[in-house]
Amino acid sequence: MATADIRLSISHQTRFGFRLASAISTPSNPDGAKGNAAFSPLSLHVALSLIAAGAGGATRDQLAATLGAKEPGGAEGLHALAEQVVQVVLADASGVGGPRVAFADGVFVDASLSLKPSFKEVAVGKYKAETHSVDFQTKAAEVAGQVNSWVDRVTAGLIKEILPAGSVDNTTRLVLGNALYFKGAWTEKFDASKTKVDKFHLLDGSSVQAPFMSSTKKQYLSSSDGLKVLKLPYQQGGDKRQFSMYILLPEAQNGLWSLAEMLTSKPEFLEKHIPTQKVPVGQFKLPKFKISFGFEASNLLKGLGLQLPFSAEADLSEMVDSPMAHSLYVSSVFHKSFVEVNEEGTEAAAATAAVVTLRSIPVEPPKLDFVADHPFLFLIREDVTGVVLFVGHVANPLLSQ
Repeated sequence: MATADIRLSISHQTRFGFRLASAISTPSNPDGAKGNAAFSPLSLHVALSLIAAGAGGATRDQLAATLGAKEPGGAEGLHALAEQVVQVVLADASGVGGPRVAFADGVFVDASLSLKPSFKEVAVGKYKAETHSVDFQTKAAEVAGQVNSWVDRVTAGLIKEILPAGSVDNTTRLVLGNALYFKGAWTEKFDASKTKVDKFHLLDGSSVQAPFMSSTKKQYLSSSDGLKVLKLPYQQGGDKRQFSMYILLPEAQNGLWSLAEMLTSKPEFLEKHIPTQKVPVGQFKLPKFKISFGFEASNLLKGLGLQLPFSAEADLSEMVDSPMAHSLYVSSVFHKSFVEVNEEGTEAAAATAAVVTLRSIPVEPPKLDFVADHPFLFLIREDVTGVVLFVGHVANPLLSQ
């Protein structure tokens, strides 16, 4: 797969992520609107791409279209993208001083079924998935425990449970899970002695007292269209990858929802606002925050037009060798994320379980203020490829849910 193809696939993947982010950070979504939210579009994209590898007919086409594979037979492109992402972006760099990255895919299939060799080949070869034969029919709760301890292991204990009690039973035949863990240190750490408590304005007009980190050093900052973007690079390892966190701060105190919509409707919006050089800062305040966020994604995905895998018409016949294959469907998709930002850097983890550039020419500006004292969006991405690992919003930095 040529680099240009990968770039295009990644931009489609990012678009999918922002569509989902907008659905999560909308005032009408009770989960996301109450407080903070975080999820990994990458983790969900990979889990759904793996389902696409086992789907046939219209179900496969709908998965490919939702995930952003445009051409017919687009599922192949999804697998090529997943392979690149798993091998390149998600390789661990902690041995050479870069971020700690851990990623895993798991396919847990009931012992009464055997995976199709073609599906297994893609799952193991391209997605680096582990496959496990388990007994849902008589030991469903134990299998759920097995999936949960697997996720606990991969996310270094940050996510203890991906499958809630009762989410699998003796009718479950297959669980696809994936987990992602990221821990990076800032290239320039914040001085903890400068962290001060100050006012953070909430969406309802009230305010809370929260700890803000500050700095007098130059920062990667851009400001235009009523939006300020701060880029905080993570220490690099011995390879070319550069992970960064971006804080997208709308000028308006209640500009969070319209910003989320803007990212969805104009996919190039982010690229246009990425800061490319360090500028002197005036006032600089960024709250520390910690988010743990979980949700069942199937309804949101249906809202994005992905209905077939969850319906009686689902075709998952490419996954298992069995006459029963035609009665399989995906009953739920569980996703959990954890993101923490403090003076040292970021720790972030996500798990998903599916049960069955344009650069504007910068002008050296006078000092720019960056005061994140009201709700903002954030994302963690790998800048060389443009892959977005995590997206979320902070409505109240004191809530760690």
